Amino acid sequence: MKVALVQQDIVWGDRTANLKRLDLALDRTPGAELYVFPEMFTTGFASSPDSSIDTDPQGTVEWMKSHAKAGCCALAGSIAMEENGKCFNRMYFVKPDGETIFYDKRHLFSFGGEHLRFTPGNRRVVVEYGGVRFLLTVCYDIRYPVWDRNLGDYDAMIVSANWPVARHLVWQTLPVARAIENQSYVIAVNRVGRDPMCDYMGGSVLVNPFGIVTARCADDAECEAVGDINMQFVNEYNSSFPVLDGADKFEIKI
Repeated sequence: MKVALVQQDIVWGDRTANLKRLDLALDRTPGAELYVFPEMFTTGFASSPDSSIDTDPQGTVEWMKSHAKAGCCALAGSIAMEENGKCFNRMYFVKPDGETIFYDKRHLFSFGGEHLRFTPGNRRVVVEYGGVRFLLTVCYDIRYPVWDRNLGDYDAMIVSANWPVARHLVWQTLPVARAIENQSYVIAVNRVGRDPMCDYMGGSVLVNPFGIVTARCADDAECEAVGDINMQFVNEYNSSFPVLDGADKFEIKI
C-alpha cells in the first residue's frame, strides 16, 4: 500500500486556507492509497476551543469524502470539533466508498491545558482498509505504550501530530520505539511552521517494523513523502520472530 505523509504548514484558525493548501498537496502527490494529515489540520492546535474548533466539521468530512472518492484512496487526520456541548480532538479515517470512522484522542495534552476544555475519548479504534489494519492515534497518545500496544489487532499505527521543536528529539524517537516494540509500521505525520504558542519542524516519517525509516519529510518544509506498507513483510516477520506472543497480559481500563 502506498502511503503519503502530508506535512503541512497550518494557517492559524483558517479552515478555508488550510483546505486549499491541502488541495494543492494532494494534486502534487497523486496515486497514493492513503493520505495522512497532521493533528487539527484545519485550524492548528490550541487548548482553547474558541480559537481551534473547526467551523464546519461536516464540511471538512465532506471534503475528505470528495477527495477519497475522486482519488480512490483513504484520508486520515484530526480536527477539533464541538458535539453536544463537548469538544473533541477527533481523528477521521475516510474510505473511498465514503465510509467514515472516527477516533477521539484519549490522552489529552494536560501540560498545555488541552484537558481543561476537551473531552478525552473512551475507545480504542482499529480500521481495516486495503488489507491493512490501522490503529488510530493522535499526537500525545504516542507517549503511552500500553494504549498503543499491539494486541495482535493492527498492522500499522497512524499518529497525527502537532509536535513542537522543543521536544523534537522525543518525536524522532517515539515512532521508532513504537514500531519496534509492536512489530508494526508507524505512520507519524507532524506539522511545520509556527502558531501563537510554538514552532514546529515536521520530521514526518514512515517507520517499518524493524524500526527503519522508509519515508521521511524534510525538516522545516511543507512537503509530502510517499512510502510503502508491505504486508508480506509484516506477516513473515511476525511469524518468524513472534515477540508479541510473549507480551505481558493486561487490561486497558477507560
